[in-house]
Amino acid sequence: MTELTMERLRENLESLKMKNTLEILDNYLERAVKDELNVVDVLDHIFAEEALSKRRRAYEKQVQMSGFPIKKTLEDFDFSFQPSIDKRQIEELATMRFLENGENIVFLGPPGVGKTHLASALGLVAAKHRFSTYYINCHTLIEQLKKAHFENRLPDKLKTLGKYKMLIIDEIGYLPMDIQGANLFFQLIARRYERVSTIFTSNKTFSQWNEIFADVTIASAILDRVLHHCTVVNIKGESYRLKERKEYMKQKQRIVNTLFEQGQN
Repeated sequence: MTELTMERLRENLESLKMKNTLEILDNYLERAVKDELNVVDVLDHIFAEEALSKRRRAYEKQVQMSGFPIKKTLEDFDFSFQPSIDKRQIEELATMRFLENGENIVFLGPPGVGKTHLASALGLVAAKHRFSTYYINCHTLIEQLKKAHFENRLPDKLKTLGKYKMLIIDEIGYLPMDIQGANLFFQLIARRYERVSTIFTSNKTFSQWNEIFADVTIASAILDRVLHHCTVVNIKGESYRLKERKEYMKQKQRIVNTLFEQGQN
């Protein structure tokens, strides 16, 4: 193969945005010649690697745009520490069948038990399957909706939030919500109802959602739509943060004891 042909090949690969092939081309062609690979095998390998690279870049871009606060996977979750969670149920949710059916998930439990971890981990699975995914804290969501309403662009904002195949709304009930915020929240939920999936996390029981949304009627309307097609995961375990704190204090005490013993000697 002449240098002119190689240069033209590189230019065409760059024009086609086949970045991975451009990077591996020289080394792989040397190996192909050495191993006497036929043209079909060479093309099969190059295109397989290019497709894999494109899927990886698409996943990384989706994750970057999704706004996840943590990038921990389901494999990172310590199910042994939270026996109230049915691991098989979470694995079933990870198949994304609920997403294809436009169903919701609600993670309930006190702070620190892993609600955000599980919600974000399912979001990462969705992103890997090329589903549009977006994470947002509930307080931030309400502030954005209020701002959009004030600037007369609420329909556009609702349209944007309504198109995500998976929307994760985290920490419902951690901060109070006024009547305007509750109304705006309802509009978003109504727009997504039975069309696309939403994952909610909250430290409040459903009976306390009346307090969250400042109005019994609005709270009932929201709950009606949230729970109509929904999987509820109620987590009753200890806080991971308290667990880590206890482990840290134990380790610190061991160090102190060791230093004390060394000083005695």
